[in-house]
Amino acid sequence: MSRVLTIAFREVRSYFQDRADLVFGLLLPVAIFALMYGAFSGQSLFNGTAYVVNEDPDGIYSRMLIERLNAKENLEVTLLSREEADAKLSGSDILLVSIIPGGFSERLAEGWPTRITFRQRGNGGMEGQIVAGLVRGEADALSQELQAERQVRLALADIGIGGDEVTTTVHGLLAREKESPIITVRETTIGGEGNLVHQFMPGIVSMFVLFAVTLGSRAIVEERKKGTLERLLTTRVGVGELFAGKFVAGAARGFAQTFILLVLAYAVFRLFTPVSFLLMLVVALVFAAAASAVALVIASAARNDDQAVSISVVFTMASVMLGGTFFEIPEGSFLEIVGRASVNTYVNTAFKTVTTPGSGLTDVAYELTVLAGVAVVALVLSRNLFRVVQGGR
Repeated sequence: MSRVLTIAFREVRSYFQDRADLVFGLLLPVAIFALMYGAFSGQSLFNGTAYVVNEDPDGIYSRMLIERLNAKENLEVTLLSREEADAKLSGSDILLVSIIPGGFSERLAEGWPTRITFRQRGNGGMEGQIVAGLVRGEADALSQELQAERQVRLALADIGIGGDEVTTTVHGLLAREKESPIITVRETTIGGEGNLVHQFMPGIVSMFVLFAVTLGSRAIVEERKKGTLERLLTTRVGVGELFAGKFVAGAARGFAQTFILLVLAYAVFRLFTPVSFLLMLVVALVFAAAASAVALVIASAARNDDQAVSISVVFTMASVMLGGTFFEIPEGSFLEIVGRASVNTYVNTAFKTVTTPGSGLTDVAYELTVLAGVAVVALVLSRNLFRVVQGGR
């Protein structure tokens, strides 16, 4: 056992001393995490610009409408003159502009209907349609507030309550309603992930770990070609001990890599609790063992290092795509059935399950059993194929 651990320790130490392996296995996924954090951390999925022509610049209600639009976190308001708007629309620099007509505030104050005009190129584009909906919603809200205030004034006109008092009271009630609305909206995601980081993080971790571990098969092929493995046998290390050392080394490398990536994900994204973090480490250990066993199969089957690299790349990319790393695979589809042959399917599912509040190892028992089964089958197959000397035993 001590010889097995010595071989494994030497391999792991060599891995952490290899800058190229560290860049690929650790820095590259960290860079992807950083990009995901910048792209998805707390930001709205929509960010647009409302181009507005305000022909009622001194009107109180036109300014109020623009201020409300500007207050939206996902919307920026750009004021244009009529000539600028026409020129930009003609040149397709913008696709939609909202025009507030002259006398807008005066007509509203007198209780007369008025309108906001949307001038658009084609259908206004997706962003333009969303912006038009936001403008229409704020205009409708402003209209309803003015109508409510007007109706209250009419109802209290005979009692002698002044208009300013009515205005103050109505505006106070409306402000209270905005802070604590009677009707609230709750978003529930069905058939997908609302948090994109949570959706992609397990797949990215498993992809790079599988890549790094399986590409380690190239080193075994090179050692066999150079006679390094054969020379190790002269140090009283048996073939079985050498094989076990390589397996433990691959599993340790994969687990260490996963541990570091999960620590970074925990520190940056806070996607899981300390308990779920420990559960993820258990999943990572079983997955690393399966990946290491697969790497030994590749190393045993490949005749040269180029074959080892090619097989590793094809196997990893096929597993990644079939495992639903970058897109959700519909249940019951042909791709979902084929994807059951991918180890990434089970590790990704296990990672996502254990990060769900209230989940435990019993909830991922099936996935862990499959990964352990892959490890055992691959170990048996690779042991029968494992050769120390090229073309020999």
